[in-house]
Order: sequence, then structure tokens, then C-alpha cells
Amino acid sequence: MSNTLRSSVSFRTLVLLAISTVAPGLLCAQSSVGGVPEHAKAKAYGTGWTCEPGYRRVVQTCVAIELPANAFLTTAYGDGWECMRGYRASEKSCVAIELPPHAYLEPGGDRWKCEHGYRAVAEACTLIEVPPHGYLDAAGDRWQCDRGYREAGEICVAISVPSNGYLTNSSYGSGWACERGYRAEAADCLAVVVPVNAYYADASLGAGWKCHRGYADVGKECVPMQLPDNAHLDYSGSGWDCDRPFRRDRDRCVLP
Repeated sequence: MSNTLRSSVSFRTLVLLAISTVAPGLLCAQSSVGGVPEHAKAKAYGTGWTCEPGYRRVVQTCVAIELPANAFLTTAYGDGWECMRGYRASEKSCVAIELPPHAYLEPGGDRWKCEHGYRAVAEACTLIEVPPHGYLDAAGDRWQCDRGYREAGEICVAISVPSNGYLTNSSYGSGWACERGYRAEAADCLAVVVPVNAYYADASLGAGWKCHRGYADVGKECVPMQLPDNAHLDYSGSGWDCDRPFRRDRDRCVLP
């Protein structure tokens, strides 16, 4: 072997030793067929490669996944494994989920929920105490009062409905409203007195009545409106505007 060939071989050996010391993964990738490292396969489309099942990519190599007990391999990102139903991940292991009495595993299998009629308090399921005139709601983790009763702390108290009033389904307010023709005043329903030249207005605000068009609300009466010359009633019927081309100047209509 000539000195030139011997020098070339020695130089290549030194280069490979240097690469294996600095980047062993690169050496593996370069030494594999087609640049694909061990425990990997080339992608069916495009360029590059993916690790085989049971391995995950670390730089340019495929490293075996350390599967803890009660876990299974997954293609999702992360450690490459997930815990089986009834277990949850804790650091690098899967620990059993401890179910308290009156609890069951949720469909996902990684947490628990209390049975109907119980609620979670810390790490336990406690019985829900339903007061008289109360019932469990659809979810079964709290209670509500029957119709005609309101929640007051931990009990249900009867709603006092005044004469000419009725129960409502609203959870807010007094729990009752007045019949048509009556208005709520404190804890009573008082009859609405409609003055002459007015009509009943079934609204939650106001006096309960409104003046007819052309009449103005003065105190508790409806009095005819006095329009100045060259004026007409506005859209509301309780005010006025000047005819064109007149413009308003206080209580009269004048030409510009």
C-alpha cells in the first residue's frame, strides 16, 4: 500500500471517529442505507423518514420508547405513550385512579365524577341534602326549590303572592307579577286608574297608561295640547313641530 493511499485511509478513519464522538446520531444516519437511521423507514411520499412504531425521533436517530406499566403506544406527540383507562400519567408512570364511594370513571377514563345526588368535595363524593319543597336538578349535583318557593340559604321558603298577582318562572326578582290592569307597588298589586283621554298601557315601567294622541300628560290627567300657529303634532302625538318653512322659536313658529 502506497503512502498516499495509507494517508487517505487514516484521514477518513479520523473523520469518522470525530463524527461519532460529536454527533453519534449523524453517524448513524450517514451510515444507514439512503440516509435512513436504524428503526426508521422512508416516507412513502416526498423526502425524509419516520420512526417505526415503538420508537420516537431524537435529533437524527430513533430511540426506543420506554413504555411504563399500564400504558400503550400512541402516535400522538409527546412521550409516545398514554395511560390505559383507569390510570393517569404521573411523571414517567401510570398510576391507578382511586375512586371514592359513589363515584364512577368518566368516558375518557382519566378522571372521576360523582353519581347523581352527590357532589365532589375535595377527593370525596358527599350526599346532597335536599330541603323540604326542593328537588335535585337534571345534573343531580345541586338542588332547586319547587314552584312557589324561593331559595333562602339552605332552605326553600314560600313566595308570598299579593292579591291580583301570580307566580312567575323567573329566578330573579320577587317571584311574582301583577295581573293585567294592576301595577306592583312595594309588596302589593294596585289597580291602574286610567284617566279620561288615556288608554291602558301594559308596560313594566311608567304609570300604566298613556294619553291619546293630541293630549299631554299633566300630573295624573291628559289635557288637550295647545299648538301655536303654523305647527302640527309630531310622530309621538304628545309634542309638536313647525310647518315648513317655519322654525321653532320657543313656543311659536316663525319664518327664518
